[in-house]
Amino acid sequence: MSAAPLTVIVADDERPARRFLTSLLKTFSGIDIVGEATTGEEAVALIRTHRPQLALLDLQMPELGGLDVVRRLPPATVPLVAFVTAFDDHAIEAFELNAVDYLLKPVHRERLQATLERTRERLRRREPGDVQATAIANAATAYERAVRRQYADRLPLRHRDRVAIVPVRSIASIVADGEFLHVTTTSNETYTVTHRLHALEARLDPRRFIRLSRGTLANLDAIAHVNPMPGGSYVAVLTNGQELSVSRIQSRTLRETLLKL
Repeated sequence: MSAAPLTVIVADDERPARRFLTSLLKTFSGIDIVGEATTGEEAVALIRTHRPQLALLDLQMPELGGLDVVRRLPPATVPLVAFVTAFDDHAIEAFELNAVDYLLKPVHRERLQATLERTRERLRRREPGDVQATAIANAATAYERAVRRQYADRLPLRHRDRVAIVPVRSIASIVADGEFLHVTTTSNETYTVTHRLHALEARLDPRRFIRLSRGTLANLDAIAHVNPMPGGSYVAVLTNGQELSVSRIQSRTLRETLLKL
């Protein structure tokens, strides 16, 4: 009698990376992909609904990254997790020290096979979910402590034929537009750069910047007031006059960050 298939979900906001990983998984026997998520919120819902044995979570997703997905789950319901990430010394060091599995992009078949074998071995040992959750929590603390020391004080932003050195404290907002980011300062100077939003977000202090939506970051000190909208969302009005929509998901964070007395 053959063993039951290993149930897996894959979460990555980048379609090519997600498709590549699911295609790779399908080359192994005994794998049942029970769901694919394009956001962290979708990943949380899939895990709660399907209770997969393994979750392959992109470390950096808009609004809710892989570590945040795990934090949203009760410890006893956390599946075995392997974080998928672009090369990141801090993440690798933190994960290795705490025995948390990870996969580097682009994922190689041999490395994925090792992850699947390790998962099956842990399931045979019936390792409880709270053990995994504790390991991830410890890894997250180590990772965030290391990253915090790397926050940028200024950014080199190209403007026509020159590169301006812009103090981070003077940036009011960063808005994604396809492959471009529009960076607007508190004095309404605008710079357009080719960069991924979550890669730039990783270099900014989260105590200073907040996600307003999937494609928008704002400087907390630049938010002058917020206007409530139907459905529990908001429009944030910045000191430079910008008006930025706040998604319903991030409205909860905004209420906790700015609107609680």
